[in-house]
Amino acid sequence: MNAPAPTRIQKKNRAAILEAALDVFSTHGFRGATVDQIAAAAGLSKPNLLYYFPSKEAIHATLLERMLDTWLDPLRALDPRGEPMDEVLAYVARKLEMSRSYPRESRLFANEIIHGAPRIHQVLSTDLKELVDKKAALLLGWMDQGRLAPVDPHHLIFSIWSLTQHYADFNVQVHAVLGGPDIDPYPEAGAFLRTLFSRLLQPDD
Repeated sequence: MNAPAPTRIQKKNRAAILEAALDVFSTHGFRGATVDQIAAAAGLSKPNLLYYFPSKEAIHATLLERMLDTWLDPLRALDPRGEPMDEVLAYVARKLEMSRSYPRESRLFANEIIHGAPRIHQVLSTDLKELVDKKAALLLGWMDQGRLAPVDPHHLIFSIWSLTQHYADFNVQVHAVLGGPDIDPYPEAGAFLRTLFSRLLQPDD
């Protein structure tokens, strides 16, 4: 017998818990976060929260699972039928926009990786590796055809990750150096990264 569909209130409470947990985890990390903090941020009692999620680990796992799927979408969109330079630069732009739109998710992921990825290591070594290897092979094929300058495709992907996610994971440092929290670094960052990667990957005439 199928379980009954969740009610509107149940959906609302579950969403409130995940939204609050994203704030708490991205600020305090997994170890520093508590169920009490998440419940308070969600405006629920601890027993009410535990009705929806049995533990802090269950909330964290749900957030990571949801985030990883979204996080990989820009890489999946790298199209073998497209113009290579345009495809790479569009990927860089999509990753930078994700840092702007999802800074808490980026910090949540960074915290998990820094602590050894105990909850997502299996996904990193299977699903993520498979996707990255597939797209690295695509990039290498374009390089072998002379359509992109030859560089290590895996390290190209790593560099795109680090140079785009930096603006989310180290946003306090970025704003401090640029002059304050009201500074928007993304337009200039986008122009800089476009120049950087287009010059790096421009094949010789």
